[in-house]
Amino acid sequence: MKQDILDLSGEKALPLQLDAAISFRLFTDYLHKRAGEERTAKAGIYRNALELFDKYQLCSKDIALTEVHKYSELLEQLYVCLSPPLADENEMAWGLSFPFHPLIFYGTETLYQLMSNRVVDHEKYIVSKTPEEFHKSRLQMIYSFILQRLYNFRMSVKTEQYHAGINRETGLLQYFQVHINADFLQVEPIGPLPTPDSGEISLMLAEDEGYDLLQKILPLTAFRFRGFCIVSISDVTVQKAVENIENVRLNRTPDNDESSYLNVIQSLKTIVGNKQIEFDLFPLVKINNEPVYGYKKAGTGILFEVWGERLSPEVFRKQAKGYFSNPNSFFSHDLFGPKEMEVAFLEHFRKLKVRSLALLPVFYNANPVGVLAMHTWGDETFEETTVSLLEPALPAIAQLFEVYIDEFNLEIENIIKEKFTSIQPSVQWKFNEVAWHYLHDRKKGLPETAETIHFNGVYPLYGAVDIRNSTIERNKAIVTDLDTHLDHLMKTLQSLQEDHHSVLQEEMIYKCGKWKEALGVQQLNGNDENRLVTFFKEETTPYLKHMSKQNGNSQILEEYLSVLDKFNNNLYGSKHALEMSMQMINTVVNNYFETEKDQLQTSYPCYFEKFRSDGVEYDIYIGQSFAPEQAFNHFHLKNLRLWQLSSMAAVAQLTASLLPDMPVPLRTTQLIFVHNHTIDISFRADERKFDVEGAYNIRYQMIKKRIDKVHLRNTEERLTQPDKIVLIYFDNKDIEDYLPFIHYLQEKGTLNNDLEELELEDLQGLSGLRALRVGVADL
Repeated sequence: MKQDILDLSGEKALPLQLDAAISFRLFTDYLHKRAGEERTAKAGIYRNALELFDKYQLCSKDIALTEVHKYSELLEQLYVCLSPPLADENEMAWGLSFPFHPLIFYGTETLYQLMSNRVVDHEKYIVSKTPEEFHKSRLQMIYSFILQRLYNFRMSVKTEQYHAGINRETGLLQYFQVHINADFLQVEPIGPLPTPDSGEISLMLAEDEGYDLLQKILPLTAFRFRGFCIVSISDVTVQKAVENIENVRLNRTPDNDESSYLNVIQSLKTIVGNKQIEFDLFPLVKINNEPVYGYKKAGTGILFEVWGERLSPEVFRKQAKGYFSNPNSFFSHDLFGPKEMEVAFLEHFRKLKVRSLALLPVFYNANPVGVLAMHTWGDETFEETTVSLLEPALPAIAQLFEVYIDEFNLEIENIIKEKFTSIQPSVQWKFNEVAWHYLHDRKKGLPETAETIHFNGVYPLYGAVDIRNSTIERNKAIVTDLDTHLDHLMKTLQSLQEDHHSVLQEEMIYKCGKWKEALGVQQLNGNDENRLVTFFKEETTPYLKHMSKQNGNSQILEEYLSVLDKFNNNLYGSKHALEMSMQMINTVVNNYFETEKDQLQTSYPCYFEKFRSDGVEYDIYIGQSFAPEQAFNHFHLKNLRLWQLSSMAAVAQLTASLLPDMPVPLRTTQLIFVHNHTIDISFRADERKFDVEGAYNIRYQMIKKRIDKVHLRNTEERLTQPDKIVLIYFDNKDIEDYLPFIHYLQEKGTLNNDLEELELEDLQGLSGLRALRVGVADL
């Protein structure tokens, strides 16, 4: 046992005015009671202790901290009575402290050894608890004691306190649990006992500044404290590190994902007590029950690099299935050892300069969910006994893996819903409701009938961004590429004629000329194109390849065959350039609408669906039936219509901005069909999409398909024109919402002041169509 004064706060405790002194009165009163009640040999121990205390006549005497060293014999009796009979002093961190001060005046060697780094060697150990935090926890404990003993008012204050610090030698956190027993501590009022209102106290304690306020109505100077506290301290570093990992699982979000995993890695280093040891977490995610890598790097990323990025998905799947079918742990003290050098799968770890390596399969509910890698770089190594220290953390790591796997599966599910199905968030609730009804009937043994998912009385909005003359441009590109290739072929054949004349070559040159004549007058239909491609593939190409084998690697033949390969794979030429330009337009338009789609939901839930043609078309539906609990107002529809106009202008400006970078300059047209009446839509399970219902509603779909190439009445002029927006409608009332928006955008400078009101030609089954056309500014 030791009898030195040890400051547990590291001399960081703020001053606190307390009338306090050491006293043995409560302890001796307790001994008298136990000696009278005890029927075992312990009664003799208590009587002997009482005789010793009576000898010193200290029962009612206060002892100052500076004087307590005079009573070492009594302190030893306290230890004998208060510690477990068979406890080993060398294994207990036990001591006695001054009343409500972090000052130990007597204790076991273990306690002093455990805590000495915190208070003596400041270069080795840094206390991470601030003086203010320490002060607040002291006030909580003191007032909890006062209120309980004098007012019978209980507070939920833990007697266990945790202290954290960083060991300078390891650079890692250490945690200590300090348990304070105040059974032999007495509090008495100095003068009349203050009588505060209990409700007022409750309110104060609920506030962060409550203890500062409490000191005003119950000042600590109004009380005296006599006795001593029993302190027991234990190192709970491993326990707290595991708790930290569990807290990461509970508190992590996509926003703090990276910092969360850094905390996990730091906690694992704390558990093994060595910051030179690195960790990597590799979760096992699956698609269709086949393993894939999930692009999550948690730690050093060595497993992702060795097992993920380096391998093709097929090879990874094969290796992962083989490992996880019978997952085993692996340990090597030194990957550069003679035995390890013979193991092939370790070669990639050696290339990364890994020295010691442990691979631990992690299980959740008896199923493998990932691998935890523990390793060192360079000359650092560790022993297998260090690996066993991780055992307490494996369940928490398993739960963390399971959370990531669930998030991965949810992300896949959301992508499928968003990109490949019609189950968008605005209609998800209806699918959930119908699925629940289906499940209810099945569980009840009722006939299983699939309900029709429909939304009645919704307003449709249709828009189309089309690439102007895309079909004409594509045909021109095809003709140009065919003509260019015929030139290459003719030159190649004519060059061969100079050294290897043959009538077969003459015939091929003649055919090339005839085809060029046909292309020159644009006399080429789909059947002719197929015949010309057949001429290349079945006549000229086999012949030239035969000539190449006979004449060796003739340069002119090699050049032609190289051009032929590019022609067959569409890697160059006018068609390739056209496709690149069209792809640029479609990509920027698609990305724009994908971004805008989510923003539209903030005003009122609506259904948004895109379609690809040579451009991009979309359908939007909005109405009360999409959100029964949220009132639908005509202002929601007007907001969407203003967005429709503004977005078409934005798309026209975006596509025009691409012109300098396009291999083939292409312009876009923007069309809006205004339908001012509600329709009904339902989900067609066979096609996995929403469609209109009823004869009147189907007419709406028919109109959409026929208006894209409509002309102005009594002219050959197309309605849709580059860099302009057109709105097609039947009645002036249909565009009452749009006209103010057009004027608003004109005043903003988004649209030009060139609004046209136009009548359109009659289409099959359609007459009376009208249109507005307006130019987009700044193009």
